[in-house]
Amino acid sequence: MKKVLVLFGVLLLALPLAAQKGDNMSGGGVAQAVTQMEQQWASNSKMGNVDAVAANLADSFVELDSDGSLYTKAQAVDRMKGAKWQVNEVSNIKVMVHGDTAIATGSWQGKGTSAGKSIDQHESWIDTWMKMPNGKWQCIASASALVKM
Repeated sequence: MKKVLVLFGVLLLALPLAAQKGDNMSGGGVAQAVTQMEQQWASNSKMGNVDAVAANLADSFVELDSDGSLYTKAQAVDRMKGAKWQVNEVSNIKVMVHGDTAIATGSWQGKGTSAGKSIDQHESWIDTWMKMPNGKWQCIASASALVKM
């Protein structure tokens, strides 16, 4: 009887660990998908494919730009339309998944023109992604800060 109780106790202790391991595995798939969407965001921006970027932004999307300006989705998309990039790349992407929310961080390098202004800078950024009721992941918030080189 003692052996059965000990075995039962060990199983009870192991269940949360097994469940946690399963969550991490599913989070890995989400992390990979969010990483790909971040890379596509930079690539589509460079190519001027604003509609593809906009499709991954939630209607309630808000952006805090590195100069301190706040933008809605419509304003952020309008800003993208006139931009011309020689370089628009993300790197060092890390994604942390918390249920239906994912936080992505990374580095961005951009060289080109936006709103008639020449840009050649590096930034650190953080994006918040959420799994929407329809099952699609969309970015709900983005913030960046200049990195001095």
